[in-house]
Amino acid sequence: MPAKDLMQNILLAAATIGFSLNAPAAEPIVPVQHEFILHNFKTESGATLPEAKVVYGTYGTLNAAGDNAVLLPSHYMATLTGYDFLIGPGKALDPSKLFLITTELFGNGRSSSPSNTPEPFHGPRFPLMTVRDNINADYRLLAALKVQHLRSVIGFSMGAQQAFQWAVSYPDFMDGIVATSGTAKTYGHGIVRLEGQIAAITADSNFKDGDYTAPPEKGLEAFAVVWTGWLFSQEWWRREMWRIDAPADITLAKVIQNFRTDFIPGADANDLILQMRTWQTHDVGGTAPFHGDLEAALKSIKVPVLYMPSETDLYFPVSDAKYEAAFIPNVTFAPIPSLWGHPAGAAASPEDGEFLNQHIATFLHATEHYDAAQHK
Repeated sequence: MPAKDLMQNILLAAATIGFSLNAPAAEPIVPVQHEFILHNFKTESGATLPEAKVVYGTYGTLNAAGDNAVLLPSHYMATLTGYDFLIGPGKALDPSKLFLITTELFGNGRSSSPSNTPEPFHGPRFPLMTVRDNINADYRLLAALKVQHLRSVIGFSMGAQQAFQWAVSYPDFMDGIVATSGTAKTYGHGIVRLEGQIAAITADSNFKDGDYTAPPEKGLEAFAVVWTGWLFSQEWWRREMWRIDAPADITLAKVIQNFRTDFIPGADANDLILQMRTWQTHDVGGTAPFHGDLEAALKSIKVPVLYMPSETDLYFPVSDAKYEAAFIPNVTFAPIPSLWGHPAGAAASPEDGEFLNQHIATFLHATEHYDAAQHK
């Protein structure tokens, strides 16, 4: 069974113990699901997949000029419905005016992944997929869809990583980018965090170097608990905000147990690890011709950037975002004032959702038909 969207599962996990992170005001709009097949897809690691699949969703209609499209690349283990908090009447993205494309990262269990790819690339033999591999695949998808230019690339978390990579790899292809709760590079502390979460899975004797015959349940539960410890801010835990709208008998032990056993139901261990490796290796400075020079890569960004870190994110600290913003020529730096940590970038609370939608809507209006050549 494929993994459900991570943020949706966080919401569901919270709801099952009685509190709500963000109760939606209306039923979400359902996208049309599609699949795009790439033949002989060569990865940065040098492997060639005979057939690579990208699952994606669409909302609305592409206009005759092919320039009303917005790309929303997925975050960790997410599906094509991962941006419901921005889509619909009264929100930043109106499908009656825009053509919205939500792509799913390699490794989520639906797009090409360790769990669904035949030998010789099945399971632990599936090649490393970088953020650049993902956006290069999506670029080919957009060409097939006749998208000539993007209004914006908008991404949360690993989606933000992809948004930055788009701005560096394809600097003239969009009017602007929006990055929430994500940075242009994964720094040492983030790599260590992710390595600890990988170690939690692989320490299970049933993992068997990735050639397991049954899910390594103890490792998956350990992974979920470690992940949960980084998910929200320290103050969120100190204030016991997990008590919001919860039943009277809620306890911290119940909260932890729920996340332990119901964090990303159905997720495959090799898929989880593959996407963590994608996250770890992210660095726009590794793009040719920058040869590891992150600052030069950031300085090369031509289009406006709306940079929205969460003030309390433990995955992508606001200090990292502030460091990067200093090198981006046309950046609007708007930290999200929230105690909800990393999920603030995906509207973990109603206040977060209002902040995101207002800022993104304003940014899209201001950058419509932005011409990078005229702003050099």
